[in-house]
Amino acid sequence: MQNKLAGKVALVTGASRGIGREIAEKLASHGAKVVVNFASNPSKAEEVVNGINRLGGEAIAIQADISIVAEVEVMFSKTLEAFGQVDILVNNAGIMITKPIANMTEEDFDKQFAINVKGTFFACQQAALHMNRNGRIINFSTSVIGSMFPTYSVYAATKGAVEQITRQLAKELGPKGITINAIAPGPVNTELFKVGKTEEQIAGIASMNAFGRLGEPEDISGVVLFLSGRESQWMTGQTIRVNGGFV
Repeated sequence: MQNKLAGKVALVTGASRGIGREIAEKLASHGAKVVVNFASNPSKAEEVVNGINRLGGEAIAIQADISIVAEVEVMFSKTLEAFGQVDILVNNAGIMITKPIANMTEEDFDKQFAINVKGTFFACQQAALHMNRNGRIINFSTSVIGSMFPTYSVYAATKGAVEQITRQLAKELGPKGITINAIAPGPVNTELFKVGKTEEQIAGIASMNAFGRLGEPEDISGVVLFLSGRESQWMTGQTIRVNGGFV
């Protein structure tokens, strides 16, 4: 275990699987105490926590549906109760519902905005209220914003909103030394990405970047680690496309 983030507390939303899990494990491996947020799968979250603790790290799991503001507030209060501080917030939790516009329902639309936008915004609000000086907020966008993908209109719209939240909050948070940046991954080999796609579709999308493969969660977590550390102190309000040259 390295100590780049020793003494720091990181809260990672949607951290029970996929990219979120990889981020939680990466930050813990560099010395951060980690809160593994999950919405509905406690066994998966405990698996992440146990793995971190077994390797000499320190982690706890906190259940919260980030689309509900009261639960976001409780998530932060439990984090502060357990660790006394919050230094790093990674707003990783999100959902993606891909449908042609003719088939998109009001429920589909509202659910994506509730989790991807509302959840991110109010987690940022809690960070602004409780985060230590020189804290780090890392939001998640998508490189799909830079492309034209049928069926992704609502999902891309939610991530466009996240990018603007990130940019507009930068000066608000700057006086406290808090940086806020967004990562925009390209297609990554996760359950979220693969839902509803055929093997042929996945292969076709993978061929669109410079390396001819899907990204892996560890391709993303290294950039999160950079944005969580001292080296990124002069970066804020930015969106970083981590996509293998996808766009």
